[in-house]
Amino acid sequence: MNKTDLSKYDNSIYNPGRNALIRFLWYFTNVLFFINPLNPISSLKVFLLRLFGAKIGKGVVIKPSVNIKYPWRLSLGDYSWVGEKVWIDNLANVKIGKNCCLSQGAMLLTGNHNYKKTTFDLIIGNIVLEDGVWIGANATVTPGVHCNSHLVLSVNSVLIEKDTLPNTIYSGNPAKPVRRRTIEN
Repeated sequence: MNKTDLSKYDNSIYNPGRNALIRFLWYFTNVLFFINPLNPISSLKVFLLRLFGAKIGKGVVIKPSVNIKYPWRLSLGDYSWVGEKVWIDNLANVKIGKNCCLSQGAMLLTGNHNYKKTTFDLIIGNIVLEDGVWIGANATVTPGVHCNSHLVLSVNSVLIEKDTLPNTIYSGNPAKPVRRRTIEN
């Protein structure tokens, strides 16, 4: 029986985009202004994300202790919110629509590993959250997932379905549709 051999792991085919200097500068900017819980100024974070190549709409709110891997792979629509301790691990592109909410501790993970290979190869997939999506506290969205309009992923749930139903509440691990989302005036 074969076994995992991490000494043979080779990530050289992955290209994070941008040159090493830009990645180095982003690393320290992320630590000082985003991950740091002492910086509550959302407008400064929006400015810095745009400076590093993110596409950020108007009225976006970014709370303290947010971790973003690569801003040049991030698009955030108008009036979307990113809560405390959200982790956007965007090795691939992450597109977040308008009026979306990522609650405290939510994770958007675009990378994983192929556990079937002895070399534990990297696997990546884009994540799309269409308009009005709400990712609940401590919930996780995995690589390649497309959340259709106004989906809700409940607290502590893990969404692995690649394509989802709009206006639907998903819950559990793995998350399954549990009921329709009805929005009232």
